[in-house]
Amino acid sequence: MKFGGTSMAGTERIRRVANIVRAQAAAGENGTQVAVVVSAMAGETDRLVNFCREANALYDPAEYDVVVSSGEQVTSGLLALTLQSLGLEARSWLGWQLPVRTAENHSKARIDAIEAPNMIEALEAGQIAVIPGFQGISENGRITTMGRGGSDTSAVAVAAAVKADRCDIYTDVDGVYTTDPRIVARARKLKAVTYEEMLELASVGAKVLQTRSVGLAMKAGVRVQVLSSFVGDDAIAADDLPGTMIVSDEEMDELVENGLMERQLVTGIAHDKNEAKIILTRVPDKPGAVAEIFDPLAKASINVDMIIQNVGRDKGETDVTFTVPQSDLARAQALLEERRELIGFNRIITDSHIAKISVVGVGMKSHAGVAGTMFRALSDRGINVQAISTSEIKISVMIDEDETELAVRVLHTAYGLDAED
Repeated sequence: MKFGGTSMAGTERIRRVANIVRAQAAAGENGTQVAVVVSAMAGETDRLVNFCREANALYDPAEYDVVVSSGEQVTSGLLALTLQSLGLEARSWLGWQLPVRTAENHSKARIDAIEAPNMIEALEAGQIAVIPGFQGISENGRITTMGRGGSDTSAVAVAAAVKADRCDIYTDVDGVYTTDPRIVARARKLKAVTYEEMLELASVGAKVLQTRSVGLAMKAGVRVQVLSSFVGDDAIAADDLPGTMIVSDEEMDELVENGLMERQLVTGIAHDKNEAKIILTRVPDKPGAVAEIFDPLAKASINVDMIIQNVGRDKGETDVTFTVPQSDLARAQALLEERRELIGFNRIITDSHIAKISVVGVGMKSHAGVAGTMFRALSDRGINVQAISTSEIKISVMIDEDETELAVRVLHTAYGLDAED
């Protein structure tokens, strides 16, 4: 079971979480073995990150991890204490106590392995394990963190390590919707979504699950359920709650064949306002020039998304446009400025007021015209497309940030995703 920041925001909500955990532990004839992964309280990680930036704008990532990992340590201890107050046996297991082994890439660590025999022994003895998400330990014994949303990855990794029947991700929504219901009131909750679709939705802005957690679930074959932690004071075991299951293609085919799901051309519309655009002007139009731009960004673990290279001009020059996460914009700009002479560009132009809108669905594999519908719908409302990227089951466009909500509503209607009255 994993609980996000909004579920852990304060002692009252932590007590509600404890009741949900107690109900799940009591489910079934002989009860259920339960491991719980928790996030920091809502807003706490942002507060800690700001402290780091105030202390040193060019902070050491290793010390940054020491600071920001403390939020989850607090909530794991508080939940263990609350469970004990309800008469349950519980203890916290910090990242270094399991341990959660990670590759040493501070602030963006990846899990190598979770060594959980001691925790499994405790679970079998009836103890509830409470684990702070987002954190692990590097080869040299330093605390590491896994990037924003890393608690989802921690939860899936723990589920894989203990061979759990299911990994339940409790959040502030009761499942995966066709789009953000705060933008489109007629968005529909989906009974099930394939790993591949959820991976694309998570990677292009859907805030329900972290991308790496979905990729790990697909690789390890962990069945994931997304549901709400706001179920009232009388907690219900997750087996009886209608959330959204993240499943394999084979399980989805069974659901469709049994009439429990309809096969849709498009599964969902996602948006992401956390992108920033970088334009390098007058880059030499020659072999190797683009590699000189993106190699240093890759070495700094800065993810580049959309890339556009204009047709070379008569003078053998071209403009290169690409997007990076807003949080990495300053670092990317500094890295490129350092290599200005080596790359040979003229100017760097940046724009953080952009958004990425994406249409996702496995039905795209076998149906033409999905892109045409998207561009026609946006054009009819006067929304300009600045860049495009595609995959087998996804089309993403870059637009002006101010038009985000309008674009999502227009596309949700254009693909027939609106719920019936």
